Amino acid sequence: MFNITVKKIDESQHQNDGTFLQTPFWCQFKARHGWSYNRFLIHYELPPENSEGCENSKKDEVLIKDFELAVLNRSFAKGLFSIAYIPMAPDLPFECTPDELLNKAFDDDENQVSIIPQDIVTPETQTIEFAHLLCDLAKALKPFLPSNTMAIRFDPNLGFSTPEDRDAFNFGLKTVAFADGLKLKKNKVDIQPPDSTLVDLTGTEEEILNRMHQKWRYNIRLSERKGVVIHKYTGNDVNLSEKIDRFYELTKETNARDGNSCHAKAYYLDLIKSSGEENNNNQKVPEISLYIAEHEGDEIASIMTLFSCDEAIYLYGASSNNKRNLMPNHLLQWTAMKDAKIYGSKVYDMYGMPPEGKDENHPMHGLYMFKANFGGKNIHRIGSWDYKLKPFIYCFYNCAENLRAFWFKKVKKSKILRSK
Repeated sequence: MFNITVKKIDESQHQNDGTFLQTPFWCQFKARHGWSYNRFLIHYELPPENSEGCENSKKDEVLIKDFELAVLNRSFAKGLFSIAYIPMAPDLPFECTPDELLNKAFDDDENQVSIIPQDIVTPETQTIEFAHLLCDLAKALKPFLPSNTMAIRFDPNLGFSTPEDRDAFNFGLKTVAFADGLKLKKNKVDIQPPDSTLVDLTGTEEEILNRMHQKWRYNIRLSERKGVVIHKYTGNDVNLSEKIDRFYELTKETNARDGNSCHAKAYYLDLIKSSGEENNNNQKVPEISLYIAEHEGDEIASIMTLFSCDEAIYLYGASSNNKRNLMPNHLLQWTAMKDAKIYGSKVYDMYGMPPEGKDENHPMHGLYMFKANFGGKNIHRIGSWDYKLKPFIYCFYNCAENLRAFWFKKVKKSKILRSK
């Protein structure tokens, strides 16, 4: 369906824009922690004669796109096999109709007839194209990957406003994959958080605050009144190692409380130090910062963030069991949002939340409400999709991956939560 050409490149035009997971900085960082990577220039075309059955294709129009793509690779079983990973890419082939026009078309006003002077294009109308794009891109990349690569895992940058819409789209992809005999499979284990909330930073600080739940604004002011002070550290601070030590202690305390896992301390230190060193050498890369909330000499909560030209990411967070009534986490997030706005980031991504949790009986109700009440727009991405290059080996790997996820998320974590 798609005519795709792939060219390996060494230099990138996107050092600090787009999704941070595709930046050279992030790829180089991951390469120091067990991964390898390559960057490619992708050119693809969808000629009219190859677009039969595609709702968005016009008879005399050739769809042409060019974009950069980073592909990470991780080896397993002492190098016997590996998996290729493509985070937050590719995008949909066709640009979707803006929400304003869609809302106008489906206006409930019975006395108003709305006409859109163009074909309506949504993610759902290009399910066939997108399924084939993933497969054709995987086939084009295969000659450039290690020969022991068993699968290419995509985490497309495609999100929906409700879990139901996301699930419907995924069902459509599964249907196309089955009907067309594609080696495409929805993975049960998602690498990047599929559900999140994005706080718009383009307005004034007052506008951002006004979108928050009133109790969250109260908690921010309460934390300030009670004397909580937020300190920010970057990779160039002389006492960074000491502060990372404290962040790691808080992380272990949080994990013991919530049943989560974390990276090694060296991982966090390398991340923030490498950002500081490169920015200090006039290499414009994402800025990694460590924020620590302090009260009367006690460091009680901390977060680590990433700022780029397009987005700010709440990467990691940790808090003490003590002085939680001072609401340090609310003030930490608000301080980071203000700094991200000054930096120039357009949105603040909370980077992971339960897809549902409004019900007070939901086991993740607290986490859901904490993130959702900052006034962001909830987004539900489609998660990880695998293209199988070696189906037999992949089957065993996938079973082991699912069992591991079941053990840590369902068994081990449930035991910890039930013991509280």
